[in-house]
Amino acid sequence: MRTDVRREVESVQQGPEIWIRGPVAPPGRRFAWVGTHGGAGVSTLAAVYGGHDSGRDWPGPGAPTSVLLVARTHAAGLLAARRGLELFRRGEHPPGLDLDAVVLVADAPGRLPRPLARQLKEIESTVDVYRVPWVPAWRLGDVNTTPPRGTEALVRLIRAAAP
Repeated sequence: MRTDVRREVESVQQGPEIWIRGPVAPPGRRFAWVGTHGGAGVSTLAAVYGGHDSGRDWPGPGAPTSVLLVARTHAAGLLAARRGLELFRRGEHPPGLDLDAVVLVADAPGRLPRPLARQLKEIESTVDVYRVPWVPAWRLGDVNTTPPRGTEALVRLIRAAAP
């Protein structure tokens, strides 16, 4: 067995680490996930998709200025999403922030009841909406998973914005 191969590899990888690995930019850091109500799923979405977890607050200085409003698909969540949209419509949000889309996280498995589906259509008529299905593993705290099926458009949005 050749022992000089290791020396060749070591000689190739000399220099500052940045030269070897290249610049590191966290994926999806352009967006700030902003919850419209408690329990919307902001921290889970930030863990799974990347991006800045703003909780229920507006992004602060140094945080991304592109906002993804997050809500659950239950009645209170959809109402909170509409209220958040209204803040942007009236210009009652911090200056410099842009609303990119609303992300609706399923509050239960299965289809939405008709009254909620109608409310969702109203929201979709005013802004881009991305839906995230019910993920049982997330309920158990397992967020070390890939994005669920059906969210490819959201993944493309996040990746397109990655620095």
